Amino acid sequence: MTEITAELLLHAYAQGVFPMAENAEADEIYWVDPDMRGIIPLDHFHIPKKLIRKIRQEPFTVKIDTAFSQVMQACAAVSDKKDRDNTWINPEIVKLYTELFEMGYAHSVECWLGDELVGGLYGVSIGGAFCGESMFHTVTDASKIALVYLVARLRLCGYKLLDTQFVTEHLSKFGAIEIPRKTYKNLLENALKQNADFYGISSDLGPERVLQSITHTS
Repeated sequence: MTEITAELLLHAYAQGVFPMAENAEADEIYWVDPDMRGIIPLDHFHIPKKLIRKIRQEPFTVKIDTAFSQVMQACAAVSDKKDRDNTWINPEIVKLYTELFEMGYAHSVECWLGDELVGGLYGVSIGGAFCGESMFHTVTDASKIALVYLVARLRLCGYKLLDTQFVTEHLSKFGAIEIPRKTYKNLLENALKQNADFYGISSDLGPERVLQSITHTS
């Protein structure tokens, strides 16, 4: 089996392929290239009204890239919830994505309650595509708010594609859809031509700017 490196991982993402493990204890990593791919169209992102009200209350401090490893570990932690009774993130995947983070190709969006990390997400940024990997929360709505802040950043920084890999009931509430593999790869090819910058705006986005950036044209 070919050794998977961070560089190989980037090449795979550029081809529309991503890795998974069977579970946290699995040694093997396999490549996934699904027939139907999940995306959230950035121009048609939907925020439920209840969540808009909560965002305006600023229940969390939202940060980027201050606790990438913590976010990954939290996403990898086995939950006792029915929809997350296992994880596809094994130690090798944690190691590889941490290397991507150190290279500037992976990022985290984090929700903090005081000094406690209570929610967040992480993903891979390449060109104008952001490939969301996983999210977690320990406090209600923390992962949802992290997603809203991510979308605002992507829209403001020139991204063209938000890849969710698969569509869950949770993501469908925000506008996630499934598209055929060929359609996805065409979108990916166009997105990779963009020179988007994840740090193209301030890391301290206020709630009104976040909401305005999303609702202005959606």
